[in-house]
Amino acid sequence: MKVGFVGAGKVGFSLGKFLSDAHVNISGYYSRSLHSAKEAAIFTNSKVFNDLSTLIYESDAVFLTVPDDAIAPVWESMKKLPISEKMICHCSGSLSSRIFSDIEKLGAYGFSIHPLLAVSDRYVSYQNFSNALFTIEGSAEKLDFMRSFLVQAGINLTVINADAKVRYHASAVIASNLVVALIKTAEDELIKCGFTEDNLQKALAPLITLNVSKVLSMGPEKALTGPIERCDLGTVQKHLDILDESSKEIYTSLSKKALEIAKKKHTEYDYSKIEKLLSERE
Repeated sequence: MKVGFVGAGKVGFSLGKFLSDAHVNISGYYSRSLHSAKEAAIFTNSKVFNDLSTLIYESDAVFLTVPDDAIAPVWESMKKLPISEKMICHCSGSLSSRIFSDIEKLGAYGFSIHPLLAVSDRYVSYQNFSNALFTIEGSAEKLDFMRSFLVQAGINLTVINADAKVRYHASAVIASNLVVALIKTAEDELIKCGFTEDNLQKALAPLITLNVSKVLSMGPEKALTGPIERCDLGTVQKHLDILDESSKEIYTSLSKKALEIAKKKHTEYDYSKIEKLLSERE
């Protein structure tokens, strides 16, 4: 099956390279930026297309690796072209395949295929795709076909319901983007303690990496430590007293979630005072 790409950004580069290395026939790239399309084509040993219709003609599957807001407009352009029997895919985390309106009437098949991975570098991120989980949902008639094609290319897949896409994407944001914001919050507090920009990462790296490793290997309940877990009311009170409003809001919200985990871990503890404190501080 020949695979073409509309859009030559980080996801287009990465997915194209990963599939190319798996010996999938990449037809090439069409993009508003001819320069980016040329770079992606060189990277994947494929072609540059000057128009959308030719790319569609020479591809069996077309991936729309464009920003979310551009998917619908690109699709409206594609609907005017011969797309019967084509596999039309986008890689948005939050949008479902339903964005391909009237696709059944046109004889094509629509899919949402999303990597549960932060794609941050167009030349490097593809190396992590084999360890990432991808989600897929779309046309029932060809779902098994697309799953088989992607699995044979080395992609780990799980099927997701179209109705769950927004919640799924919110979960991914919490686990990825908002973790970055959380770490930045911790860095800001350390700077107030006298740490310099140069030693922030050195200070936090062991704490972050070892903790994440424990969560992933043992699960949240066994990995949880700290003042909430050990029912240390005094320490939690001191933290809330010293933090500014922004950090305090984050601390309180996450402490409530930690409290839910702690209650399951230590059914013998009385967490009522901490629970009251966090509710009052909200």
